[in-house]
Amino acid sequence: MPTVYVETSIVSYLRQRPSNRVVAAARQVLTHRWWSAERKHYQLVISQYVLDEASAGNPALARERLDILKGIPLLPSTPEIAELAESIMSLGVLPDKAQVDALHIASVAHHEIDYLLTWNCKHIANAKILPRIYDLFAQLGVYIPVICTPEELLGEDSEDG
Repeated sequence: MPTVYVETSIVSYLRQRPSNRVVAAARQVLTHRWWSAERKHYQLVISQYVLDEASAGNPALARERLDILKGIPLLPSTPEIAELAESIMSLGVLPDKAQVDALHIASVAHHEIDYLLTWNCKHIANAKILPRIYDLFAQLGVYIPVICTPEELLGEDSEDG
């Protein structure tokens, strides 16, 4: 069964109040569709970084996010993940404030997870940034995961698909 790393933005979209902004509302619908219909086809995993981010912010929403994450296996932290994240940061394609995003990517690559599922298109699922990260991984001999959004990982039988 393929593995999917559930990045924090996914649980955030699952727990957000319905948005009146078109893009956010569409992402909410797609996330709920993937979560209800597709997740059963994958082994889900998270990291401590996901738990840390999900715990932040509004306490009621944080509890809801953490409830969603209960029972999803936690990937072990290793020094190699921090080293790989530092290599990603040294490329200069992510701002300093995106260190945790580099840690998400490094965790998935280090543990050879098939997919990193995210709505963070600014720093993670970004077509301008990913080629540089993938080139780095190829040079280092590191596993290259598929980084995508729920829309991209919806099954062929989805309503729109």
